[in-house]
Amino acid sequence: MAIVVNMPRLSDTMEEGVVAKWLKKVGDKIEEGDILAEIETDKATMEFESFNEGTLLHIGVQEGETSPVDVLLAIIGDEGEDISGILNSAPSEETPQEETTTKTTSLSIPDGVQIISMPRLSDTMEEGTVASWLKQVGDKVEEGDILAEIETDKATMEFESFYEGVLLHIGVQEGESAKVDSLLTIIGPEGTDVSSLITAHKEGNISTDTIEAKKKTSTPETKQIEEQTAVISQSNNTGGRIFASPLAKKIAKDKGINLVEVKGSGENGRIVKKDVENYTPDSVAVETTPSLTTQTVSPLATYTPVGEESYEEVKNSQMRKVIAKRLGESKFTAPHYYLTIELDMDNAISSRKTINALPETKVSFNDMVVKACAMALKKHPQVNTSWNGDTTRYNQHIHVGVAVAVDDGLLVPVLKFTDQMSLTQIGENVRDLAGKARNKKIAPNEMEGSTFTISNLGMFGIQEFTSIINQPNSAILSVGAIEQKPVVKDGLIVVGNTMKVTLACDHRTVDGATGAQFLQTVRAYIENPVTMLA
Repeated sequence: MAIVVNMPRLSDTMEEGVVAKWLKKVGDKIEEGDILAEIETDKATMEFESFNEGTLLHIGVQEGETSPVDVLLAIIGDEGEDISGILNSAPSEETPQEETTTKTTSLSIPDGVQIISMPRLSDTMEEGTVASWLKQVGDKVEEGDILAEIETDKATMEFESFYEGVLLHIGVQEGESAKVDSLLTIIGPEGTDVSSLITAHKEGNISTDTIEAKKKTSTPETKQIEEQTAVISQSNNTGGRIFASPLAKKIAKDKGINLVEVKGSGENGRIVKKDVENYTPDSVAVETTPSLTTQTVSPLATYTPVGEESYEEVKNSQMRKVIAKRLGESKFTAPHYYLTIELDMDNAISSRKTINALPETKVSFNDMVVKACAMALKKHPQVNTSWNGDTTRYNQHIHVGVAVAVDDGLLVPVLKFTDQMSLTQIGENVRDLAGKARNKKIAPNEMEGSTFTISNLGMFGIQEFTSIINQPNSAILSVGAIEQKPVVKDGLIVVGNTMKVTLACDHRTVDGATGAQFLQTVRAYIENPVTMLA
């Protein structure tokens, strides 16, 4: 029997993927575990493995093409099997999937009630575990609020509400697991009786899919709005994708607002209800160019270069597009400020020589900076935070991200529980993760969860620079090169070794005095490396 393989979600933030290369072609035999294709996500190019066996009957996304998650990627089945029926009914980005016919049921759904099922947050996820609920029954819920943290087979991820109302029911308690599409929660108007819906689900008389389909088919006007706004969500006039909630799309359509012009405040720039309601069109000034009425003739002979103007447009990779989007969001949402100090590196240079003289030991100056920052974060927990709007998250754990340059952009491998590592362990882990990143073999969970980030351009001779904060971190440290220069010691001018570091802080969470104290602690550790060995 033919099996449909959809574009997988290979990272927690992946919305679409590019087929970099097919390793199998139509007609090839497929064994379980064979690599079907290399797929470029927003973070890396990853191998996609087949979980089925048979013959590759159809390829839905050609090499170099982009496809949203969950759209037909390939079909595997028996050799010679007729798959015309699947191809005719398969959903695509251009052709929304036909609504399924619902079975007859007498169950009525109260107006405004939204039944939310356990989402599929990864390509292999069959069930999820609720790690924690961030909302409780009776709480007001706004569109874009984080309802819960859900643990998948790959990572623990935040689950966002696409609706507003009151949380009426929780179907899966903290620590419990449930299959994908099981009843997770119900949101609706305050005081609404949803006991009949809960009972129907428990008895298996009606599924979440059936209720959603019934609601869609019972409101043709809503369906028409969804079909019209689907076009808006697919692309804008520049060819890029727009992410907007269904409610935001409906309000935009009613008000005649072009979503291309609206800046989203939700996660990853997603447009939510308040963005559309608060949108004010920018006035466009038309500037006319005055015509040239006179010409100045030079009496001197001038040389006029002769040539042909030319350029080449290179398609941006998924990684480059995501980097641009996230850094733009960080720069324009987090109020950055910068603090720079110059460190005396003489003791660090001497200590590194002593440490590296030991057998099978190799420590870099960057490893020393990572260790110093991890220890300083323990003393200054305000820097180890995340801004969450109404709350500030104080991370009790310390996960330091180390920026690594790759061919297509920048990746940030994360050293988990960095404060518990020795200098040599930090060095080994940094080299291992950096190698994986450059070879595009790094896993998504190895780049998630940082609470602080370090960017080092010293090896390129850069003396001083500033970085954009890697949100949701509150700070990032930029590390420059070590340089020899005249310095004053004990009243005498001598040759010394110095290194400048710059701390970029989010002023919403880290005040200037706090950032300065953190840098003073980092200075104390790096200028006296023996204190980091205790």
